[in-house]
Amino acid sequence: MRHSYLVTYDVCDPKRLRQVYKLMLGYGDHLQLSVFRCELNHRELVELRTKLSGIILTTEDQVLFASLGRVEGRGGSAIQAIGKPYIDPERLAVVV
Repeated sequence: MRHSYLVTYDVCDPKRLRQVYKLMLGYGDHLQLSVFRCELNHRELVELRTKLSGIILTTEDQVLFASLGRVEGRGGSAIQAIGKPYIDPERLAVVV
C-alpha cells in the first residue's frame, strides 16, 4: 500500500545538500526548494530513511517526513495552495 509523504530537509553543508537533493529526485516530486512529495510503500520509506541517514550529519541537519495518508485516499488530495495552484505531477511510465 502506497502512502503520500511530504519530505522537507534543512542541510547545513552544500555538499550534503546536493547529495540529499539528488537522492530525493529518485523518490519523489520536487515541489519547492527543499520540499518533495513522495509516494512510497513501506520498503521504499525504510530504504529512503536509511540512505538519508547515511548522508546527513544528525547533529547539524534535519529531514522531516509528514504522512499525508494513503495515495488512494486523502494522500492524493491533501495539498492545498494559496497563490499559484498546486498541480499534481503527471505520472508517466518509462520503459527502458
